[in-house]
Amino acid sequence: MSRGFRKTPIAKVGVTVRQLILILFAAMAIVPGYLMITASLKSQEEFLAHPWSLPLHPSLEGYKAAWNDQFPRWFTNSLIVTSGSVGLTVAIAAMAAWGFAHWTWRGRESVLGVLVSLMVVPPVVLLIPLFQFGAKLGWISTFRILIMVYVGLMLPFSIYLLTNFFRAIPTSIIEAAEIDGASDIRTFRSIVLPLSGPPLITLTVVNLLWAWNELLLALVFLQSDEKKTLMVGITGFQNRYSLSIPTIMAGMTIATLPLLIAYIFGQRYFVAGLTSGAVKGE
Repeated sequence: MSRGFRKTPIAKVGVTVRQLILILFAAMAIVPGYLMITASLKSQEEFLAHPWSLPLHPSLEGYKAAWNDQFPRWFTNSLIVTSGSVGLTVAIAAMAAWGFAHWTWRGRESVLGVLVSLMVVPPVVLLIPLFQFGAKLGWISTFRILIMVYVGLMLPFSIYLLTNFFRAIPTSIIEAAEIDGASDIRTFRSIVLPLSGPPLITLTVVNLLWAWNELLLALVFLQSDEKKTLMVGITGFQNRYSLSIPTIMAGMTIATLPLLIAYIFGQRYFVAGLTSGAVKGE
């Protein structure tokens, strides 16, 4: 009893420290969102005078200024680029991961290791050769070059995540399908994919967050005003509106809504998807 009693204060300190860390991270996530929403409802003068306070006289002028610009076109461009790149990435990654997890072939682990190592390569390192490649093809200021680059950058992590999950699927299920005469494609389509809902949704949400918020590559490859994505267009607000904080924050608030909606609909699968494949047979 005495030993247990002596350990109790230490345990309490550990719990307190963990709680403080969680509170700190929660504040780091909540405070920027609070500033973004409250600033979008203020005038420029009110924000400069009281940046942290709630809006005393809420106004939608910032939203009107943001939306009446080329905002709808930028929004549509972002939808095209994001949906195209994420859709292709998930489809290709699912098929490639099934090959890594189910088929045995020489050099499989080496190739998978190379793919995993590509996850640490920063996109800025590839910027110049990719731009030269796109210029030779005449694809600069087109959606297809940006979608192709996004797919290439998102594939390593996507394949790695799905491979781990597919390997955790009980082999008895796959063997039962093979005994019933199902081909590899039929097994993949009718058994593996229906069992892979959580990781596929998780992968879609993670890739969607990255592709929707990506700025550097979109800024370099989409040089035409008609092809700009939402993030590139919002960065230009400071030039057209002389750094109007409410207009910029209103644009960022609208741009955040699709991500928030996607996370709300996918949150029930998010944690399950991140932990899928952690234990064999689960």
